[in-house]
Amino acid sequence: MKHFLACLFVIVFTSVSASADEYSSAYLEFKQTSANDFKVLWKVPANVSNKRQNLRVQFPADSLLTNTRRVVVGGVFTERSNFNRAGGLAGANIEVTGLGGVSTDVLVRIERLDGSSETARLQSASSSFVVAGAPQFFDVVKTYVVFGIEHILTGFDHLLFVACLIFIAGASGNQWQRLLLTITGFTVAHSVTLTLAALEWVRLPMPPIEATIALSVAFLAREIILERRDTLTWRYPIVISSSFGLLHGFGFASALSEIGLPKGELATALLTFNIGVEIGQLLFVACLILFFTLVSQSLKHVKITSDKMLRMIERPVALGVGSIAMFWTLERISGVWV
Repeated sequence: MKHFLACLFVIVFTSVSASADEYSSAYLEFKQTSANDFKVLWKVPANVSNKRQNLRVQFPADSLLTNTRRVVVGGVFTERSNFNRAGGLAGANIEVTGLGGVSTDVLVRIERLDGSSETARLQSASSSFVVAGAPQFFDVVKTYVVFGIEHILTGFDHLLFVACLIFIAGASGNQWQRLLLTITGFTVAHSVTLTLAALEWVRLPMPPIEATIALSVAFLAREIILERRDTLTWRYPIVISSSFGLLHGFGFASALSEIGLPKGELATALLTFNIGVEIGQLLFVACLILFFTLVSQSLKHVKITSDKMLRMIERPVALGVGSIAMFWTLERISGVWV
């Protein structure tokens, strides 16, 4: 287990760049107000240069778009317009240009007067779709599960936090039991705050939360660097995973708020997004366990068994992880006053 943990840190550290939790998704919503009229909401995230991504909606040629208002909030460019088309949206082709060669995708949601809705996800390989005109419940499920998986797997701060937790929880006796309890504590905690924040029952300013999430990674890296193994973190990692998990849940909710929750399927979208997050987290942990198995088998044939050699790998990598986390922390703290 110890061999795996040391190698795990090398793999995770070398795969992480100096950016975290960049969830690049655009959101297009049509909310019907009469037989032929809709309110349109179009949200486009900024790129790495903090400029608007070059995404454009191609509305049907027989439609009319009026009264467009634009505003920029929190790095997201938002447009609101009035849309009119004889016969409504049934059979209309909706296309978004500019998706080729970029990692951004677009969630499209149509909400009708009768309470039914339709959801689609556009990417570079499929940048348009024809409105079916009928409720598509399983499209909502599929869309939000995929969003949840993608968010956790592209949220490097969350992944580094989980990797540090696995390292600490697996560093002593009863390893698998400690690992299970620790990861479960993190899952339950962030699921609670994700739900509370997504339903707007609890509202907290996100810049300080994001900075604290980055600081949580730095905190765990510091615990690994220090020689002491009798601290609360090492003795009871579930306490740390649960406490910081509450903060990470607010981070997940922030990403979810950028793409929006469909009011008609609020519970479904929230539940499936959360399920997607958990699936992504389980995939990450499963990959680490598989890597552990492979490394354990290979190390039986080589002479790398000393704790001293493992510590030589462990501390420098933890120092690198902590340095990246502190960079994120300072970067996010500076955003509080921007």
